[in-house]
Amino acid sequence: MTIERFLNNSATSWMAGEGEHADIVMSTRIRLARNLTGFRFPLSFTENEALQVDQAISSVLLDAEAELESTFSYIDIKEVSTLNRQVLVEKHLISPKLANSEIVGSVLLSNDESVSVMINEEDHIRIQCIYPGLQFHEAWRQADKIDDILEKQLPYAFDEQFGYLTSCPTNTGTGLRASVMMHLPALTMTNQMNRIVTAITRLGMVVRGIYGEGSEALGNIYQMSNQTTLGKSEEDILTDLQSVTEQIIKKEREARAALIHTRPNVLEDRLYRSLGVLTYARLLTTEEAGRCLSDVRLGIDLGLIKGVKVAILNECMMFMQPGFLQKYAGVPLQLEERDVFRAKLFRERLQVNNNIDDEGEEIHDV
Repeated sequence: MTIERFLNNSATSWMAGEGEHADIVMSTRIRLARNLTGFRFPLSFTENEALQVDQAISSVLLDAEAELESTFSYIDIKEVSTLNRQVLVEKHLISPKLANSEIVGSVLLSNDESVSVMINEEDHIRIQCIYPGLQFHEAWRQADKIDDILEKQLPYAFDEQFGYLTSCPTNTGTGLRASVMMHLPALTMTNQMNRIVTAITRLGMVVRGIYGEGSEALGNIYQMSNQTTLGKSEEDILTDLQSVTEQIIKKEREARAALIHTRPNVLEDRLYRSLGVLTYARLLTTEEAGRCLSDVRLGIDLGLIKGVKVAILNECMMFMQPGFLQKYAGVPLQLEERDVFRAKLFRERLQVNNNIDDEGEEIHDV
């Protein structure tokens, strides 16, 4: 499979809008950090070392496709343009760090894009599995299976006292980062998120925006992950995260019920206004698109808005980003051009304005 397939398709398996609590939990991610003995960390690599590590890891995985019941595509990051790297980041298939790498680095992607194995990112190996909805243990089983296959044939850097050794000390131990991507519009609207984030931080977890560290909660989408990897087992980390996630889900549902009960007309008006913006606007900024997508998604979840699929909204969340927009357009776009093209894509994808032509004139039957 060529890289173009991954770049041109806005849909990916974790955007299906399926899985447990899918109305709130968009996806579950498991990430494992591993390194090989006998090699320096990527930050201190020579080109030759980077190449040796890349070849060793990729060959093991490509030979294990039958055992993993999945076909992988090998992508050399150096052969990928800057724009295409940005698209892969926007689809959560590679990290910004790998996208900006200047050494030999690559990614192995499964056909359904649920598995991504990054080579020579911050560590030699980053195994990532993303599933739709709340599926910690399912995603963990897949990541653990890949990890076992690699560990059988490659010498992992492991210490009896400290566990798996990693480039960043905060990942040492299990090397496990588990996270959920949650849509929390009601908690945001009722000004409860700051208090919740403070409480979560005290529990040794961290809350970030849609693209992880340093990103904003675009469209009221938040990522919550464990912060501690040392001194806890993988099972303990997953159990703790599952428990906290379920508590947040409960609070979001309560906040949604309160919004409907206290000011139903105001809420419904806001949600339908956002649907109107998405379906008829001629200019859409990233921020406005994110806010309106959040409102419409909430309207669908509450049963107020019919005829729009959550999976389509998830796709829109991807292709509203600058990289994907320009890839789809086939040419570089200036800021206002992106806003125009974004609005056009939304109108086409939502397919509710078929009686309006591209010039904004209403079409009448003759």
